[in-house]
Order: sequence, then structure tokens, then C-alpha cells
Amino acid sequence: VQLQASGGGLVQAGDSLRLSCVASGRTFSSYTMGWFRQAPGKERAFVAAERRGVGSTYYADSVKGRFTISRDNAKNTVYLQMNSLKPEDTANYYCAAGTAIITSTIRNPQGYNYWGQGTLVTVSS
Repeated sequence: VQLQASGGGLVQAGDSLRLSCVASGRTFSSYTMGWFRQAPGKERAFVAAERRGVGSTYYADSVKGRFTISRDNAKNTVYLQMNSLKPEDTANYYCAAGTAIITSTIRNPQGYNYWGQGTLVTVSS
């Protein structure tokens, strides 16, 4: 499967952005989808994920209440709605897909099989 992320940009603190990730290839609904981010000089970090099938969602503590992950299986697309953005949210955001992810590993990037190219989000203060 190929993933194409988009929607990043330069915004001010307090603004909102919506990232999109379109998947091609195998049946989109069979994948657990996740968003990760990587700031300069830091490791890739979990942001949010939605389990395949049951649709359960998971969030990093740092974004809980501000970010929302959702998916549209008819459009093969997963979204990340980001509200009340903060300068510390500045990073490259990556979408990822996995087929064999369980709850205990959903925050681990190593569990995901496929990755998009990343979209840059810059939040100015």
C-alpha cells in the first residue's frame, strides 16, 4: 500500500489544521492507521491511531483533547484534525498503516508496515 500525506503548513499558535492521508493498494479498512511526528533532533513519536474494525482511537497525552483522528473508508483516507496548535506541535507528521497491530503496540512505530512521506507542520508563537 502507498500512503500520501498532505495538509501541513505554517500556522500561528491557537490555529487549526487538518492533515489527510490517502492510501492506495489493498483494502483500506483492513489497516490500523496511525499518525506519528518527528521534530528536528528528536525521535519519531506517536500522535494518534485508529484500530481497524472496532474503530477504537488512541492519542498521545500531549495531544489528547486537541487532536482527532478519523477515517473515511470510502475515500481510503485517514484524517488528523489538529486544533489549538502549539509551537511544540511543530514537526514532520507521518501517517502509517499496519495490519497486525494490537492494543499494546499501537503506539510503537515499529509495528506499522507502511509509511507516508511526511507533511511539515510549523506552529509559530
